[in-house]
Amino acid sequence: MSKAPVLPGGEVVAQAVNATGNRAMDIRGGIKAGSLSVLVNCQGQGTLTVSVEPVGLSFPLECEAGEVSSTFNQLSLKRARDHGTVSVTAPSGVRWALTVGR
Repeated sequence: MSKAPVLPGGEVVAQAVNATGNRAMDIRGGIKAGSLSVLVNCQGQGTLTVSVEPVGLSFPLECEAGEVSSTFNQLSLKRARDHGTVSVTAPSGVRWALTVGR
């Protein structure tokens, strides 16, 4: 988890590397209308949950000991929000990295 997942294109608006446990991060510049991408990698035994507010996106990722699990979620938003937050909830034994982009 020493590197963040690579965004296929666009602008990175939140990122974390080699993180453990729970964390909340502001989405730089708020949430714009259009696509919002969330890429997550994790390693260690347990379930990690990502949520994006205020849009109500939430999804789990099953993490495995000894291998890297990954997921990519993208949503298309019709309207902008002035502020956005991405939150990760994970067991302390799970290492993770995350990239949010638009």
